[in-house]
Amino acid sequence: MRRTVTVGLDGSPESLAAAEWAAREARLRALPVRLVNVWEPAPQPMAQAPLLGAETHQHWSERVPREAAEGLRARHPGVDVTTEQITGRPAEALVKAADEAEMLVLGTRGLSGAGGFMVGSVGLSVAARAERPVVYVRAGEQAADEHLPDPAGIPSAAAPFRPVVLGLDTSRPDDTLIGFAFEAALLRATALRVVHSWNEPPYIAYGLPPDLKMTARLAAEDASSMTVALRAWREKYPSVEIVEDSLSGKPANHLVDASREASLVVVGRRIRRSALGAHIGPVGHAVLHHATAPVAVVPHQ
Repeated sequence: MRRTVTVGLDGSPESLAAAEWAAREARLRALPVRLVNVWEPAPQPMAQAPLLGAETHQHWSERVPREAAEGLRARHPGVDVTTEQITGRPAEALVKAADEAEMLVLGTRGLSGAGGFMVGSVGLSVAARAERPVVYVRAGEQAADEHLPDPAGIPSAAAPFRPVVLGLDTSRPDDTLIGFAFEAALLRATALRVVHSWNEPPYIAYGLPPDLKMTARLAAEDASSMTVALRAWREKYPSVEIVEDSLSGKPANHLVDASREASLVVVGRRIRRSALGAHIGPVGHAVLHHATAPVAVVPHQ
């Protein structure tokens, strides 16, 4: 299977936004786009219904990716776009499609109010099981949203990209995760903001007077550990500006806050093959549901 930016497409506004994002990413990476539509055959009683018959359902499922591909080719000339229909259960089919691609892109519904995602059971299952990066794009996401405003303060896709944000565990830094984030920043010619959080001293929980010297020491130690973890990457990507944020508190909160000024948020998921099943962890779960920028979940050992 050749390297592709693969999209799970069902015709919904969120999946169409994901397809647009995938086309823009494919142009940056000089890769083709593969639109995948998963057709799950209707149960037999529904298949007999005159308006929901299997042939009608399949015809609609074939029409959606065909029309989406035509639109992408018109709006993104030079990007190679192909379509494919797969029969099976959506989560299983999309996990397989992800493992055959450079990355999988899925759409999510936007939440009202301050923003955020609504990630359904299929999307969460794919995030927890795929062994290639999965990017989640909110319905309504526009190219200009990922860029800084132009000099007049107007959103513009012609302006520079906003920074890429990476959530990093400095105690177990992983090359796959860090490399993905650096490459994303390099392709966008933007800065990489690396966010790591550390725990407050125990006196916070017990309401004791703060020990400012201890807090300062912990902050300095954490900042130093981040610098050490990124030292080799600075040398490998000398053109990428790195902004190091060592912050106290919950990592998910800091990443969600950072997403408001980001073009892409990158978080990791440790691959686990246990009897308890795969999951994405509490930080990744919170970021997926509340971030306001596209989120890339990168699996790693």
